[in-house]
Amino acid sequence: MDFAFLYSSFLRLIAGIPLTLQLAFSSIGLGFCLAVLLAAMMRSRLLPLAWIAEGFVFVFRGTPLLVQIFLIYYGLGQFRPYLDEMGIWWFFRSPYYCALLALTLNTAAYGAEIVRGGLQSVPHGQIEAARAFGMSGFTLYRRIVAPIALRQALPAYGNEIILMIKATSLVSTITLMEVTGLAHKIISETFRAFEVFFVAGAIYLAINFAMARLIALAEDRIAPDLGRAAATIEMGKLSH
Repeated sequence: MDFAFLYSSFLRLIAGIPLTLQLAFSSIGLGFCLAVLLAAMMRSRLLPLAWIAEGFVFVFRGTPLLVQIFLIYYGLGQFRPYLDEMGIWWFFRSPYYCALLALTLNTAAYGAEIVRGGLQSVPHGQIEAARAFGMSGFTLYRRIVAPIALRQALPAYGNEIILMIKATSLVSTITLMEVTGLAHKIISETFRAFEVFFVAGAIYLAINFAMARLIALAEDRIAPDLGRAAATIEMGKLSH
């Protein structure tokens, strides 16, 4: 294996890390806000709101992310005259914004189910006890429901964050030069796919390893009791 080539490829590929992380964290942040709204809509007593949210989740969870990227970037280009009239063509002609929109909508669909599961996991008895103490509305959600739901949803949402970091590799198909996009460019110049993708894979692995450790630290910080319980269960399995 040519280590000099691996090193030179690494130096070129790390230039795409900022764009990879920017897309991942921007879409995760925006997607989380949308996921909370969708989860609230799904739990709403107003059936039209619940149906809209469930339909959104069904569509974006049931179709491939790559197809969603193509529909937004290439498909909406067919409606350029109408988008121009509405003054939003500047958004849809940009591969960055199209990629960000597709990633955000996709992670919001998955995140909505995670948030809804976290909300449903809150024991009803604790809600009733809080109401008995006079809590209601926003105070009840802020002090009782949200902290418990967050603790329950964090492990699953941590997995979604890691999945979204890997999903950014798909935006290379619409000309964005993140890590995978730069890898394709180097391969087209050198025809050495194995070494280049080996380095690209190592970069993604390092990013996700660091992210997994940060998520684990957040879990210990937010819910140390859950971490101790998981460790106890794991030790019990090992002892058997």
